[in-house]
Amino acid sequence: MSDGFVHLHVHTEYSLLDGACRITKLMERVKSLGQNAVAITDHGAMFGVIDFYRAAKKAGVKPIIGCEVYVAPRTRFDKTYDLDYEAHHLILLCKNETGYHNLCKMVSAAYVDGFYNRPRIDLSLMEEYHEGLIALSACIAGTIPRRILADDYEGAKEYALKLLRIFGEGNFYLELQDHTIPAQREAARGLTRLHHETGIPLVLTNDAHYLTAEDSFAQDVLMCIQTNKTVDDPNRMKLEPADFYIKST
Repeated sequence: MSDGFVHLHVHTEYSLLDGACRITKLMERVKSLGQNAVAITDHGAMFGVIDFYRAAKKAGVKPIIGCEVYVAPRTRFDKTYDLDYEAHHLILLCKNETGYHNLCKMVSAAYVDGFYNRPRIDLSLMEEYHEGLIALSACIAGTIPRRILADDYEGAKEYALKLLRIFGEGNFYLELQDHTIPAQREAARGLTRLHHETGIPLVLTNDAHYLTAEDSFAQDVLMCIQTNKTVDDPNRMKLEPADFYIKST
């Protein structure tokens, strides 16, 4: 019997050279923890959705289809290096078939119109295709946590209210994560304040990139391949500490 907790921020092997959650093993892991549902939120893509859906159904696990999209700082058509190179993260989850179709449309447009270093959506796409979707504010690479960490609380609040208006009451959540990273805890204080001031609900997630703590080295190797580094390079990009995995409740 599930105790109610569901992983809503999960990167499978389809988050290429980043995620190390093998889909078939993911279902085994989720079931072993007594959880009856799990989401797929790969970076900027939905390549793994069909495999994920079929594996979940076969295992008797409820599949929650989603994507961790990249949001352009301005519009998806703006492509000036200094202003537009670094996109921000946002989690989008499908409530129903309408949401699935709308997410597919946004992710497709991100590649066709918005690609600049990575596939990017923008606020205008969210305005057009928000129906049937739930948004989470994402990790500390999301716009709202970034503004909090940049001491721009009012800017974070403004953006949060904008997303609330777009997605509607009950369809936008402030996402709390804690991997014992100081920046996450600082962001959480601002997000909790936002929750109290705006009424936007909170959701707790774990930024899962691999299945168990023991798999952290394999994910480290993937990241090294992606960034052209070696595992003995102290300056490499690395997820630390080693708890970005599918945890028990």
